Amino acid sequence: MFGNIKSIFSQPDNSRLQQSINEGAFLVDVRTPMEFAEGNVKGSVNIPLDQLAAQLSRFKDKNSIVVFCRSGSRSGMAKSILEQNGLKNVINGGSWEEVNSLVSLS
Repeated sequence: MFGNIKSIFSQPDNSRLQQSINEGAFLVDVRTPMEFAEGNVKGSVNIPLDQLAAQLSRFKDKNSIVVFCRSGSRSGMAKSILEQNGLKNVINGGSWEEVNSLVSLS
């Protein structure tokens, strides 16, 4: 249980995050469609947190997955859900603005 709590509240590892983005990670914004429409990361897909479990097939065969949201809280939950379903290559990118700033650098 502590591991789940830790992954929900963990801060993004920017060096690993930047490397994953540079290598073409699957960028997943777990905010609502309305939030996504107001601003998003170029090349990202919108899979809202409440639809994540039903969309697991979209993550199959991805080398690296970066999940993010408004603050990092929902993306922490998304990371836990994906890991509970056997995915090991998931990074909590934190906020979409943080991921966006790193995408701009790549």
